[in-house]
Amino acid sequence: MYALARDGRRRWRERVSAGLLVALCAGSSLADYDKRTDVLGYVDELVTQHGFDRAALLSWFEAAERQERILEAIARPAERVKSWGEYRAIFLTSRRIERGVEFWRRYEATLTRAASEYRVAPEVVVAIIGVETSYGRITGSFRVIDALVTLGFDYPPRAPFFRRELTQFFLLTREENRSPLEFSGSYAGAMGYGQFIPSSYRAYAVDFDGDGRRDIWKSVDDAVGSVANYFQRHGWRGDGPAAVPVEVEGDRADIAANEGLAPNYDVGELRRLGVRVDALADDAKAALFRMEGSDGTEYWLGLHDFYVITRYNRSAMYALAVLQLSQELRRRMEAEASAPVAVRRAAGALGASAWTAGR
Repeated sequence: MYALARDGRRRWRERVSAGLLVALCAGSSLADYDKRTDVLGYVDELVTQHGFDRAALLSWFEAAERQERILEAIARPAERVKSWGEYRAIFLTSRRIERGVEFWRRYEATLTRAASEYRVAPEVVVAIIGVETSYGRITGSFRVIDALVTLGFDYPPRAPFFRRELTQFFLLTREENRSPLEFSGSYAGAMGYGQFIPSSYRAYAVDFDGDGRRDIWKSVDDAVGSVANYFQRHGWRGDGPAAVPVEVEGDRADIAANEGLAPNYDVGELRRLGVRVDALADDAKAALFRMEGSDGTEYWLGLHDFYVITRYNRSAMYALAVLQLSQELRRRMEAEASAPVAVRRAAGALGASAWTAGR
C-alpha cells in the first residue's frame, strides 16, 4: 500500500495540474468555436477530405459548448488517481453483481446467441456493460459534440486523438442520417451501453436485432452483439485463464512489473526473475502487474485475453475489474443453476422485479 503521505502528495499534484489546465484554458479565447482559426482550418479539412457541407459544419460548431466539467474529469480518470484497492471497490460490489445477474437472466437468449456467433462468453460481455454503464443505467449526460469539441480543441495533451474521434463522429452521424446534436454520452465522447467511442462504433457496432440500425443506446441486442464483436475482432480466445495471481521473491520481479500491457515476457523468464507461478508453461506469454490492493501489494500475470480486455480500456486495473466481475457473475449463475427449482423460480421473480424497479 502506498504511504498515506505519498498518496496525498500525488493527489494534490494531480488536482493542481488539473486546476492549472482548466485555468489556462479558461484564460484563452475559447468562445465561438465557429469563428476560431484552428476550428476553421479543421472545417476546411473535413470539406476537402470528406465532402462535408461547410455551412452545416459551422452551424454545428456554433452550437457546440465548451464544458469545464469535461476538462476537469479528463484530467483525473479513476484509473490514474486511484489504487487498485480503491478502484476494485467501485465495481466489485454486491449490488453490481446482483444487477449483473438480473441483466444476464433478462437477456440470456441474446447473450447465448452472441456467445455462439462471436465465441465470447456471456459473463465477459455482461461485465463490460456492468463496468462501463452499470448495465445501461449510466450512459453519460454530455452531448457528444460538446465532449469531442471541448477535448479536441481545448485539451492540448490529447487534442489530436479527440479531433480524429470528432471526424469519426461526423462520419458516423452522416452514415446514420442523424444530427450530431442528438447524441449523448460520457465526458470523453463514449456512447451507449458499451461506451463505444465513434471510431469503435463505426468499426465494431453491429445490427444484432436485425432492424437495419446499429443502435447501441436503446437496443440491448445491438449493444451485446457489438461488445462481443469487438472482443472477437481483437482476438479473444476464451481457451484459458486471462490472468492469474502470483507471488514474487523479494523485489527482483519489480524490474519486469508494469512495463506494458502486452504479454511480451515468457513465463519461464519471469520465473527466473523470481515470480512463483504454477500451471503455466515456460513459453507462455504474459505481462506482470504490481497493484496496491486493499490488503497490500498484489502481483498478477496478464495473459492473452487479459490484453484483449485492455484494448477496450488501456488499463490493467480496468481489465482486472472486468475479469473479476465476470468471474463473480459466472459463479452466481452457476450456483443458481444448481439450486432447487423453487429457489430458482423465486430468484428469477425477484430479479425481474428488481430490474424493473431499477430502471
